[in-house]
Amino acid sequence: MPLLKLEDTYLHKGKRRALVAELRQKGIKDEKVLHAINTLPRHFFFDSALVSHAYEDKAFPIGEGQTISQPYTVAFQSELLDVKPGNKILEIGTGSGYQATILHLLGGEVYTIEYQQKLFEGTKKFLARMGIHDLHLFYGDGSQGLAKYGPYDRILVTAGAPIVPESLIKQLKAGGILVIPVGDRNSQKMLKITKKANGSYNTEEFDSFAFVPLLGKEGWR
Repeated sequence: MPLLKLEDTYLHKGKRRALVAELRQKGIKDEKVLHAINTLPRHFFFDSALVSHAYEDKAFPIGEGQTISQPYTVAFQSELLDVKPGNKILEIGTGSGYQATILHLLGGEVYTIEYQQKLFEGTKKFLARMGIHDLHLFYGDGSQGLAKYGPYDRILVTAGAPIVPESLIKQLKAGGILVIPVGDRNSQKMLKITKKANGSYNTEEFDSFAFVPLLGKEGWR
């Protein structure tokens, strides 16, 4: 569970500034993304046993076989997503809620869905304790999206998929962007898919990453 006492000290803020400088050095250029990462206390999302590692550029376990993504990965995906204020965003894989909160800070109206029920319930309670009430949280099979509330301007997948789920393409608005890691269970290429007005789409391929698997009907079974 995350820390029971949420304190953001000068030390934490200094570590965040150092992390942002590291991300900038690694190639992240979007100042809005860097500002969001500098604003949000990442250590709030950590188990007390790991909190001293919160500002290392690494992924860490959060239970139920899931992780809180490496800050560089969060920044890279957020930068590719190119969030505009007011965008309706679907996030697949709520996890700790950290990435969803970053998208919220970027001005998105965020709908996020988690496959693991225990993790979903814990994260929902934690975000409420943090005073974050503007996220729309759901439990279910994110590989099939969340059609009831679509279509979406942006869709972000935070788990490795074997293919691009057709359901997600269908739920993307014309001109919308889907960012998704696709590959095998060990390594995936980051894809940015932009949907055209005629329903076709353009795919750009970026670096390799390693995510936990996307589980569900249109993911790994």
